[in-house]
Amino acid sequence: MPQPHRPTRPARPQQSQRTSRRGGGGPARRRRDKPRWGVRLAAGVSIVVLGSGAVGHAVMTGLDTGIERVDPFKDMKNRPQAGHGVNFLLVGTDGREKITPEEKREYRLGGAPCHCTDTIMLVHLSADRERASVISLPRDSYAEVPAHRDLTTGKDHKAHGVKLNAAYAEGGPNLTVRTVENMTRVKIDHYLEVDFTSFMRTVDAMGGVDICTAKAMRDANTGLDLLPGTHRLTGGQALQYVRSRHVDGASDLGRMQRQQRFVAALIKQATGGGVLLNPVKFKEVSSTLLGSVRADEGFGSEQMLALGQAMREFTPSSSEFASVPIGDPSYSVKGIGSTVKWDQAKAAKLFDSVRRDQPLQPVRPGRPARQPAVAVDVPPAQIRVQVENGTRIDGLGGRVDEGLRATGFDTTRAPGNGASREVKRTVVSYDPRWDRSARTVSTALPGSELRAVAGQGRTVLVIAGADYMKVVPVRAEDPYQGGATAVVTGDQVVCAKPGQ
Repeated sequence: MPQPHRPTRPARPQQSQRTSRRGGGGPARRRRDKPRWGVRLAAGVSIVVLGSGAVGHAVMTGLDTGIERVDPFKDMKNRPQAGHGVNFLLVGTDGREKITPEEKREYRLGGAPCHCTDTIMLVHLSADRERASVISLPRDSYAEVPAHRDLTTGKDHKAHGVKLNAAYAEGGPNLTVRTVENMTRVKIDHYLEVDFTSFMRTVDAMGGVDICTAKAMRDANTGLDLLPGTHRLTGGQALQYVRSRHVDGASDLGRMQRQQRFVAALIKQATGGGVLLNPVKFKEVSSTLLGSVRADEGFGSEQMLALGQAMREFTPSSSEFASVPIGDPSYSVKGIGSTVKWDQAKAAKLFDSVRRDQPLQPVRPGRPARQPAVAVDVPPAQIRVQVENGTRIDGLGGRVDEGLRATGFDTTRAPGNGASREVKRTVVSYDPRWDRSARTVSTALPGSELRAVAGQGRTVLVIAGADYMKVVPVRAEDPYQGGATAVVTGDQVVCAKPGQ
């Protein structure tokens, strides 16, 4: 049974983020809270790939001259068999030494930079260029790196166990690719790496990105401070959003999900905000990103152009996101500490879908297209609703009950008649202890009146009035209700406006 909710501040749609100006924590806390920047890479590359087909060779020419080249595939043997489509390994590194002292203070980026990867994502573009699958690989995943020479010490190492992000520290891009291929049995076609400075600049060049939240999000470690509503985040604010891991109890899993949500929002901004159709804007955004990217020799403007031309109809619904299924989130290994151990059977199934160029979650035949839905704080399935007809309109209570049930509410399926049959405005009556649930119901019934009734209990009462038009689809702000193995599409996690 859901627990009573404490009153929270009302949503403030379209309100800008309030950013704290105070420095955060001491050096030790800063070092513990290192940023996760793989998301910036996936997001930025999405812009480049999607936009290249819209602006053509004239704009793309020369954009890749600033890319620092690496050879992540040098001397690699016994690699997985190539499948259909294209696989990118997207790696985010620290790079905090490149930002200004003012930005370090503003966005809580103290501490020494590290030679490490903070986020790793495997991105698969389908052969028909109609789908992108993004899989987050937890940085603390238990991994076994193959034999290699340590780039820092020059010492030869036999194969041994590590946390996944240590592969980069010991052997750079080459060892990282080898390790991921061994773990997933997916052949990597391209390697891309970027630091968070380009992430900030790229978001700013786009004019910001919209993120919506149904509840307040605060993290003292990063300075994130969002009220409920929709926010246009600047580059620095977006940095706080994708870094934060203390806004809920989900820690790194919650952060990975927010990162995926941000990638979807950035795709929406790129495809719907005019960036792709404006050659000047597109070149500004692309050159900002590519100015600090490290990539393999095979990835350049020609490849981006070819992909972009094939993906001109790409939308947020074309993307799907997942995290590697976890078997043990606190797997202790001697000499390493607490690691994240994958669920091998489920992980194998997930990566098999990538190899076979299939959706991570098959679409059911005959399933209707998903309607845009408004994000709400409490999942509708957790809210019990009783509907009453407050008018003389025959069957109105049944229609409201059916509409609420269709968008996920736990209705009684037994609508009745209200004490008054002259209700003009729909009323949502609720116990103050369940105020968040009541606001979720009210969101689905635009224009309804919220009426607190002490002692009513957990069931929310809806009295349908003469103003009733329809039920607006709603969804839980966190659509990953299935846990770490849930697969969501981009249109499920981007902002939607009431009435869409």
